[in-house]
Amino acid sequence: MTQGDFIRNVTWDELRIGASAQLARSCTVDDLILFAHASGNVNPLMLPAQDGAAEEPMAPSLWVGSLISAVLGNILPGAGTLYLSQNLRFGARVHPGDKLSVDVRCVELREKPVAVFEARVLTSDGAVACEGFAEVAAPVQTIVLNRNALPPLIVDHHDHFSKLVARAEALQPLATAVVWPDDRNSLAGALLAAARGLIEPVLIGPRAKMIELAAMTGAPLDEGWIVDAVDHAESCARAVELTQRGATRAIMKGNVHSDEILGAVVKKEAGLRTNRRVSHVFAMDAPTLDRLLFISDAAVNISPDLSAKVDIVQNAIDLARACGVATPKVGVLSAVETVNVAIPSTLDAAILSKMADRGQIRGGVVDGPLAIDNAVDADAARTKGIASLVAGQADILIAPNIEAGNMLAKELTFVARAEAAGLVLGAKIPVMLTSRADNERSRLASSALASLYDHWRRTGAAAPEARPSLSQAAE
Repeated sequence: MTQGDFIRNVTWDELRIGASAQLARSCTVDDLILFAHASGNVNPLMLPAQDGAAEEPMAPSLWVGSLISAVLGNILPGAGTLYLSQNLRFGARVHPGDKLSVDVRCVELREKPVAVFEARVLTSDGAVACEGFAEVAAPVQTIVLNRNALPPLIVDHHDHFSKLVARAEALQPLATAVVWPDDRNSLAGALLAAARGLIEPVLIGPRAKMIELAAMTGAPLDEGWIVDAVDHAESCARAVELTQRGATRAIMKGNVHSDEILGAVVKKEAGLRTNRRVSHVFAMDAPTLDRLLFISDAAVNISPDLSAKVDIVQNAIDLARACGVATPKVGVLSAVETVNVAIPSTLDAAILSKMADRGQIRGGVVDGPLAIDNAVDADAARTKGIASLVAGQADILIAPNIEAGNMLAKELTFVARAEAAGLVLGAKIPVMLTSRADNERSRLASSALASLYDHWRRTGAAAPEARPSLSQAAE
């Protein structure tokens, strides 16, 4: 081991009056969040801005004081030290971004193993943030420890869905046919989207049941929104008919099966088909990513051939552009990142990449085949020597088949704590295939996606960014 690989303590017998140790540390927002979790202190003055919180949070005083403990426990005297008492006086307030210096000095040796230390925490401009005296039981045996990092923690920094909703709130509400919302989740999601100004709903289903549900939940329901229908088939047909004549510009799934809605949408006589294959695109808000991640196709096309994948890629690019990604980076996934004739998806990926180079797929940068690691992780791409404009920074992931896409989306949701919203694209109108398991936040985000996509289709430009609302009703 090198000197930097281990930490050796200082025993009571080795301590001398005047011995000192220092530590430099910057305060971060993560420190405040983690301290709140560990202590249970959720004082809004000491957390990042939320409803009623200070714009610039301050560090809890005891977090500042804990830096003294870090020097005593790690450096001087180090491993084996036990606190006996500590008095602290607090002065200058500390905020995220402040650089702090911690100084600890031995001022008294009492009966073995007791030692007294004077401690001080200063800000970068020399102001005293904290000072006091610590009485400890110093270690009596030499201890050498590996300098191991603590287990990693994930702190949710990014909230892309709130930005999507804020963008869509600035647009006119999207007239939306909601198909058979006869359960609490589907009706509440539609009414919440209406309350936030994202959609103007036409609720197609059993009138009495919807009125009863709205009364039970306390959600505001305008009975003028209701179109009575007797069953799923009639509800789907009425939704298609409304879009045919331009009364609505989107469809939202309620408490019906996805294939019932899509079957009605893609019927030739419905008049909603285009020359593109319909496909589903998930928008994933993952807490560790600094961008939305779009995944396709995980819900509609079971085993798409090359021509279907062309449309799948184009639909995903269009949605990403509608959400403000100027030139989406598309990673076409396979099990490996090299072309292998024994793996057909690698051949499709290579062809899709070349088609994008030749302008047959427009609006994005496409590369493949890529494995999932080197598609989203820059270090993995560098390790494998992949030179690419997409590798390590993909905005869109194209799965080889529905099994891979569905597993990827569900793993992100249930293992990585990502939130999912999505649309079916390729028809003349966007279709929101919300799941009965989706929470209100996901339903809001799907409504925002539909509104932003509709705006992009009509204007050719993404809606302008807007400040997210501090009040998030669905959180």
